[in-house]
Amino acid sequence: MEIKKFVEIAEPLGVLGLKITQNDELIAQWHSEGECRRNVYSVTKSFTSCAVGFAIQEGLLSLNERLVDAFPEDLPDVVSENLEKATVRDLLTMHLGQEKPSLMGEQRPLYEEDNWVKMSLSFPFVYEPGTHFLYNNVGPYLAGVLVQRRCGCDLVSYLTPRLFSHLGIKRPMWETDPLGNSFGSGGLFLTLSELHKFGLFCLHKGKWNGKQLLSSDWIDECAKQQYDDAPYGYLFWTGEYNSFRADGKYCQYSIIFPDHSAVVSLVSECRKGDELMKAIYSEICPQL
Repeated sequence: MEIKKFVEIAEPLGVLGLKITQNDELIAQWHSEGECRRNVYSVTKSFTSCAVGFAIQEGLLSLNERLVDAFPEDLPDVVSENLEKATVRDLLTMHLGQEKPSLMGEQRPLYEEDNWVKMSLSFPFVYEPGTHFLYNNVGPYLAGVLVQRRCGCDLVSYLTPRLFSHLGIKRPMWETDPLGNSFGSGGLFLTLSELHKFGLFCLHKGKWNGKQLLSSDWIDECAKQQYDDAPYGYLFWTGEYNSFRADGKYCQYSIIFPDHSAVVSLVSECRKGDELMKAIYSEICPQL
C-alpha cells in the first residue's frame, strides 16, 4: 500500500504513528517517534464494552437490567420516572436520557464528591432513555463499575485473563475514580501496536489465535448502529465503508473494515479529527 500522500496530510495534523493490516498481513506502517504507551482516551469505552460482553457471557449481568436494580444503594432520594426506566443497555448507546455530559476530562478534577456512582445517578434524567443521543461519560463509567462490582475486581484484573494476556498486552495503566474503580470511559494507556491488536480482535469478531474469547454476536452488536439519530453502536462509533471504530480524543483510532478484512490504527495529537478522517477515507480506503 502506498501511504506517502496520507502521511504528508497526517503528519502536520499531529499523527504520531499508523498501522494498517489487511488479511492478517501488516501492509503499511509509519511512525514519527518510537512507540510508548499513551492515553487513548475514549478508546477505553470500547474496552469497557468488551468487559460488559464478557460479563454477560459469564452470566454476571444482563442488558435489560434496570439501573435502579443494579445500583440500589446509590439512587437519589427521589427516583424519576426516566431513571426508573433506564437499563444497562442505555449505558452503552449514549441514549441514557441525561441532558448534559458529565464526568468529562475537564470536569473530573473539579468534583468535590468522591462517590461518582451516586453523583452520576443524581444528575437529572430529562429524557426517556433511548430517545436522545448525548455523548456522555456517565454511561460507560457506570457500566464499568457494574462489571467491577459483579466480578469483584478492577477492569484491568478482569480483562487481563480474558483479553489482555491473549493479545500480549502486559497489565496496562487505567485511570481510576476517587474510590479506586477503573474509569470505564477513559484513561487507558496503550501503545499503537496494542491498540492495533485490539482492532484485529474486533475484526475477527472476538476470536484470537483460533480461540473464540468473546461472543461474535456481541461484537456484531457493538458494530451496529443502535439508533437512527447517531452513528453509534455499543461504545463504538460506526462510519463509512461499513466500518466501526474505537475512537479517542485527539484522534486515537482503531478502525475496523470488515468488508475489506482490514484494520487501520493511529495514535495522534490531532485537533482536526474531521480532516484526518477525511484523509483516511480518501487516501487509504480506496487502496484496500
